Amino acid sequence: MNFSEIKGFAFDMDGVIADTARFHGQAWHQLADKVGTTWTPELADALKGVSRMDSLELILKAGGHENDYSQDEKVALATEKNDNYVKLVETLTPADILPGMKAFLDELKAAGYHLVLASASKNAPKVLKYLQLTDYFEGIVDPAKLSKGKPDPEIYVEAAKTMNLPVNEVAGVEDAQAGIQAINGAGELSIGIGSGLKDADVKFNETSEVSLDAIKAQL
Repeated sequence: MNFSEIKGFAFDMDGVIADTARFHGQAWHQLADKVGTTWTPELADALKGVSRMDSLELILKAGGHENDYSQDEKVALATEKNDNYVKLVETLTPADILPGMKAFLDELKAAGYHLVLASASKNAPKVLKYLQLTDYFEGIVDPAKLSKGKPDPEIYVEAAKTMNLPVNEVAGVEDAQAGIQAINGAGELSIGIGSGLKDADVKFNETSEVSLDAIKAQL
């Protein structure tokens, strides 16, 4: 893709615009304490990218409590975890935007690019609200309406539709390999932030390095 062909950007949220993964860790830690499972770095790592109910099962199993709760009680525990996570999200302020990303969003807005959020998180609208970034985005892809998660390209195909753009005029911004695969699978330009994203078309080590000129220089 030539730089001049890009008309819109689709953004992942966590690790790109803000770091909310730490809140998931804190909320799961609270739940582990409640059910009597010892919280360890290994357990924290095991939960990354895992669904809410599967994460709960891992925590219960780690403490030998997998048979101590009925299905209804497990649903209640998972709901409590999400409620705790949402409370933590409500402590976010614009100071929590990752380095350089507010400036990049300002640059994109000033240049007239279309912007859409393509996050798998159902809490993404709330996160944007507390970061005071809602007005930058003309739309948010609703993950509840998707049939497949990343690395399936569906979310990025929907992002292009939300902007009324063909996929070959869209760039996606991600920090995870599954996200890069989703962007590439959609036929869009992939911009990767972080190490090990070998399949990204454009690569940056840190959010602070991202700008239109820096993207153009790699194309």
